[in-house]
Amino acid sequence: MNLFDFSLQLNGFPIKEARTVLKSIQDIDEKDFAAHVEEKKQDIVAFHLKNNPYYKTFLKDIDTSDWNNIPVLTKQDLQKPLEERLTKHYTKFDIYINKTSGSSGTPFVFAKDKFSHALTWAIIQNRFGWYNLDFNTSKQARFYGIPLDKKGYYKERFKDKLSRRFRFSVFDLSAAAFEKHLQKFTKTPFEYLNGYTSSIVQFAKFLQDKNLVLKTICPTLKACIVTSEMLFDHDKKLMETQFGVPIINEYGASELDLIAFENPNGNWQVNSESLYVEILDDNNSVLPYGEEGRIVITSLYNKAHPFIRYDIGDVGILSTKSTAKTPILEKLIGRTNDIAILASGKKAAGLTFYYITKSIIEDDGNVKEFIIEQHKLDTFKIIYVSTEPLLEEKIKTITIEMENYLEKGLQIQFERQDKLIRSKSGKLKQFTSYLNQDI
Repeated sequence: MNLFDFSLQLNGFPIKEARTVLKSIQDIDEKDFAAHVEEKKQDIVAFHLKNNPYYKTFLKDIDTSDWNNIPVLTKQDLQKPLEERLTKHYTKFDIYINKTSGSSGTPFVFAKDKFSHALTWAIIQNRFGWYNLDFNTSKQARFYGIPLDKKGYYKERFKDKLSRRFRFSVFDLSAAAFEKHLQKFTKTPFEYLNGYTSSIVQFAKFLQDKNLVLKTICPTLKACIVTSEMLFDHDKKLMETQFGVPIINEYGASELDLIAFENPNGNWQVNSESLYVEILDDNNSVLPYGEEGRIVITSLYNKAHPFIRYDIGDVGILSTKSTAKTPILEKLIGRTNDIAILASGKKAAGLTFYYITKSIIEDDGNVKEFIIEQHKLDTFKIIYVSTEPLLEEKIKTITIEMENYLEKGLQIQFERQDKLIRSKSGKLKQFTSYLNQDI
């Protein structure tokens, strides 16, 4: 029995219908696809304009036939009680309800109609199929958080059982925990790893220290899929070496869908089947392929709740190789609120200098993990986990490089800890600014 599909059907999510619709979309010729997308964009706007009183308030006296006139929705716009935002005729019994992670600092409750949510799963299953992975049969090694209360814990374990996955908690990344993980891999025919990037990187470092390749221990392994956190080239190469399988980069948002998934050609292919992705400048004008800007997304099928020209809070670039049917995400720079603001007024993407520091701080294998915090315009703190404390020479080198990239006169503080504190979900935020600045 296909337990995963059965559980979706049992809960009212029409996965078979969603697969049929997905195939019909994928069968549309490239030359006709742009017209198809335009039709779906207008359809979803017209639907919510007619059926969603809250969304209608955004479109007063607006000519919706011109897409560029349609306002951009922000997360703040959606921080209202869900019942105020729901489309007419939908109730809590015929929708999927969840809450955003809050990584942007503005969490909210959202809804999807059941077909839209089923289509999300159909697309995820389709992408996993690119690597011969099947949600119903392929065994997953899942590196995620897990609720610590008894009810939540056993609920997740039950869901894992139905979904043919075993969960490795990311709240303990010690060598002792990884030794137990390793034993599980020797006894279980896992076909893929899936989970938060930073945690899986730590497991790869553990294997590197022991001079082990995971596929030799677990020959059934086919792939490793990382999500929710930035994947850096250095870490990807490390995982490829220590796992012995392709490393696949996933980008998604719970309130929307799978946004992009690395295809077998190594390109980050954007989901054009259920989403329409734009790159906008600060004035909400559409940027051409190849230019960096805010990622703004329209959910083409969600009728329960409008996500139309929704600013997800990320910055990225669509490749010049993109087409209407196959957009390619060339680069994901980070979140719009992950910006360092300096005393001179200069701004810098936090993850960029995190990456520069990373190349220095981890070159000898001593530092296992680290995060960067900004506490004042000129004050940054690097919190790290390591085998031995950082030497003064290393601290001086890091300080010089950060000043070279940012500006002179910075105060760089270093704090060694036994482990880094993750969010309740298990995610690790690599850069955080504590400045209350309007950027």
